[in-house]
Amino acid sequence: MAAKKQRRNAKKPSQTNQPANVEGSAAARLAGKVAVVTGGSRGIGFAVARALAREGCDIVITGRDEAALTQAAARIEQAIPALLRASGKYCPQVLSRHCEVQHPESVAGLFSAVKQHFGKIDLLVNNAGVAQPTVPVEHTSLELWNEVIDTNLTGLFLCTRAALPLIARGGTIVNNLSVAAKTVFPNFAAYNASKHGALGFTLSLREELINRGIRVVALMPGATDTEIWQQFWPDAPRERMIDVDSVAQAVVYAALLPPTANLSELILTPAGGAL
Repeated sequence: MAAKKQRRNAKKPSQTNQPANVEGSAAARLAGKVAVVTGGSRGIGFAVARALAREGCDIVITGRDEAALTQAAARIEQAIPALLRASGKYCPQVLSRHCEVQHPESVAGLFSAVKQHFGKIDLLVNNAGVAQPTVPVEHTSLELWNEVIDTNLTGLFLCTRAALPLIARGGTIVNNLSVAAKTVFPNFAAYNASKHGALGFTLSLREELINRGIRVVALMPGATDTEIWQQFWPDAPRERMIDVDSVAQAVVYAALLPPTANLSELILTPAGGAL
């Protein structure tokens, strides 16, 4: 009986090796890891970066609006649990950098800075993207077409290509594609084409990297409550949508999987069904 009592009272290794999270879950599960989140100043990208930082992950967020990036980085730092902030060992760094993902020079500058500061990338979240107004193909301008394809597809390629030399075995790439990668929406030809192309790129990349031990995940969230809806459906029923924190937790789950596990797709839909 005495031996059993001693075993019950013994602390688990995780209790002595990591600080407790103020929200009640294990903290610093991603301590020592480095994540780059494109389009990280708002919406899903911001929520993902914040969730990763709460787990002790060093974060680099990118975007086109430098003022918004600075504010987002400050908000992410404030969201880090107090016990992590008080610990020099576990407290993550949060950096922001302007980047136009559709421009090779801008992308090269971003990943050169990441290499100089951290020397590696453990998690790349290709999240930067744009939507489009509701317009049929016959009225779709070449300017609109190029903007959507260059950002959503070419930007995905450029960032992945630049990041790969910094990602070692056990790393993860998450491409935020949306359900538009598999579902067709009329009057959104450029957006649909960009996301279908991005899925094809993701599937090809997965096959190329599987023997290198780098996991590639196609993230396909359904209707998610972000400001992007103001562009084409201002009165959309936001209360029926997925919240950004749910998408962020899915990315954290993917990042925490052991290196021997491969998660091919993450599909999230509103609990009440499609809008």
